[in-house]
Amino acid sequence: MKLYYSPGVCSLSPHICLREAGLSVELVKVDIKAHTLSDGADYYSVNPHGYVPMLELDDGERITEGPAIVQYVADQVPESRLAPPAGSRERTRMQSWLNFIGTELHKGYSPLFNPAAGSEFKQWQKQRLSDRYTWVANELGGKEYLLGDTFTCADAYLFTTLGWMGFVGLDVATWPRLKSYRERIAARPRVQDAMRAEGLIK
Repeated sequence: MKLYYSPGVCSLSPHICLREAGLSVELVKVDIKAHTLSDGADYYSVNPHGYVPMLELDDGERITEGPAIVQYVADQVPESRLAPPAGSRERTRMQSWLNFIGTELHKGYSPLFNPAAGSEFKQWQKQRLSDRYTWVANELGGKEYLLGDTFTCADAYLFTTLGWMGFVGLDVATWPRLKSYRERIAARPRVQDAMRAEGLIK
């Protein structure tokens, strides 16, 4: 398999899941600003969307969209417990978290990185993002991870978004529960492997 990625962006989530599942994957780095591969090839010729992540399977099929990729990965290695069984209420809860993280957190950062967005709107969006993180912190009360005591794909995604806070002027220490959660996940050996491979840590 090949994972098309860019360091530290949303593709870190499936990268973490692949390593947590113990699956072998070839990393293909993408310049997401120029939409090119390391050899200069046009990434649009590989993925018409032009963004990451994308997972290319051994038979050539390509899967896009992070929440779809991480669930596919989890289902290849059920014993990894990266996702509850398909059709279960717990799986639906995890899917709910993946959707919330994708729409309310991940996409909430986009305007803050957009130079065309006005300062007043950015301030409003930053507060909205802060409110969402406050809710998440409350939901984590008494739990190690989003679904309880087991690390899942949803945790890989939330952890990834927490890594972007400093770029938009948010401080994870504002939410002690999120800070300890982030530290707990960052200490996982497979998470460190993924971050090291992307050059995010030494």
